Amino acid sequence: MALESKSNPIEEEHQDEVDDVEEEIHHDEDELARNPSAPPDYEFFEITTTVDPSYIISLIRKLIPIDSVTSRDSRGVNGSDDGGRGDTNQTAEENEDECEKMDVVNDGSRGGEDKDTCRGLAGDEVWEEHGCVLWDLAASRTHAELMVQNLVLEVLMANLMVSQSARVTEICLGIIGNLACHEAPMKHIVSANGLISTIVDQLFSDDTQCLAEACRLLTLGLQGSECCTWSEAVQSEHVLCRIIWIAENTLNPQLLEKSLGLVLAILESQKEASCTFIPSLMKLGIPSLLINLLDFEISRLTEERVPERYSVLDVILRAVEALSILDGHSQEICSSKKLLQLVCDLIKLPDKAEVASSCVTVAVLIANIMSDMPNLASEMSQDLPFLQGLLEVFPLASDDVEARCALWSIIARLLVRVKENDMSLSSLHQYVLVLARKSEIIEDDLINRQLDNSCEETKDLTSSCSKSNTRSTALKRIVSILNQWTASKDSLGGGGVAGEHSADELNVGRLLDCCRKHIDFTE
Repeated sequence: MALESKSNPIEEEHQDEVDDVEEEIHHDEDELARNPSAPPDYEFFEITTTVDPSYIISLIRKLIPIDSVTSRDSRGVNGSDDGGRGDTNQTAEENEDECEKMDVVNDGSRGGEDKDTCRGLAGDEVWEEHGCVLWDLAASRTHAELMVQNLVLEVLMANLMVSQSARVTEICLGIIGNLACHEAPMKHIVSANGLISTIVDQLFSDDTQCLAEACRLLTLGLQGSECCTWSEAVQSEHVLCRIIWIAENTLNPQLLEKSLGLVLAILESQKEASCTFIPSLMKLGIPSLLINLLDFEISRLTEERVPERYSVLDVILRAVEALSILDGHSQEICSSKKLLQLVCDLIKLPDKAEVASSCVTVAVLIANIMSDMPNLASEMSQDLPFLQGLLEVFPLASDDVEARCALWSIIARLLVRVKENDMSLSSLHQYVLVLARKSEIIEDDLINRQLDNSCEETKDLTSSCSKSNTRSTALKRIVSILNQWTASKDSLGGGGVAGEHSADELNVGRLLDCCRKHIDFTE
């Protein structure tokens, strides 16, 4: 006997959910002209996800701004005086059902609130709770694609246009920011009419967290494949001036980092986009701003170590380094004596491990500066603490071939200015001590060079590393200085200053052998 066909309760529940979505979104269409339309039937089930698709679509529905005129600060997100999210006639039992649905989220997100908490939240708080769940879910590519296919961007844009709540704006920008991390959702963002300009408008907010999320989102756009579209939206002098004003005036480290990250993204964006920005940025004083900010951060660093400011220091240096290689504009940054003093102070800093990334960036920056200003090498070659600081950066740059090549370029420029044959024995001895005491660092880097098949053969190096013989030149100069020291010491019969540092003398012999070996390898 044929079995009787039975309906699937899960599918019926899903269909009911879809029907509810369409009915609520289309309700009173004239009054809600700016709100999005419902997604096509079952479109959201086409993507496999660990979270129930109907749950995600219900969250999107709950973010729809029902009243596009009245502020959420005075009424619920729903436009009702009772602060609820559903229909104004929704019963207490239906509200309890909604809370129970939130409890069955199976991805460990924010959905496990108990029913009493859910019922006790005010309208804004309920909206924020649902928005934060979507913010988390948007970090997943699968969830992000599901969300954009079901009109989340239209819902978020509607909120950005009507919301008077800074927290709501922050959450909207945060969700879009996470969506922008994925290729397909990014294309949806770019194609959404008016969305990018609405995002740019958020730069004129007075709320710190909104500004941080807006800067983060714009940075992601400028760093992606749709760079040109985003660059067009921020290229006006009015917008650039606002970005610089934020960086110059904020006291919040997170916002400072995000705003400078946006400046860096502008400088590093595709060449055709950068050319539009640079003249305006230079006119607005971006070089002096970056140098002043660097001065402040380094002064803070020497007074006390504040870990939350390390990332700020790093992004400032990266922005300065980006400026230092711009054709036609590098001279202004490279000729700054204040900048040179600041970066040299950072190189001389003891205990560099905490700011390792910044020290590596500084090495590349100094190489760029010396390439533009070669006359600086004569004076800098006499600064032995600076030479020692450079050698101490090698272990921090063990995985960065470009930075190591930049370090050798600087060292070569310095050592070719050393006149070992004409200096006093005590002066020569000071150079030898620096080299001998850092001999292990030099030897380790030379060994690493053999493993990575030489930095000169690596592609996309900075102009300061363009000559393939910089390391060989530096090694030859080290050998010459050590040989002169050995000869001078022997002529004195091993007396004088030499006898005081027997361990260093052993290092001298080992370093000589190592350098000679690697000169032969280079050639």
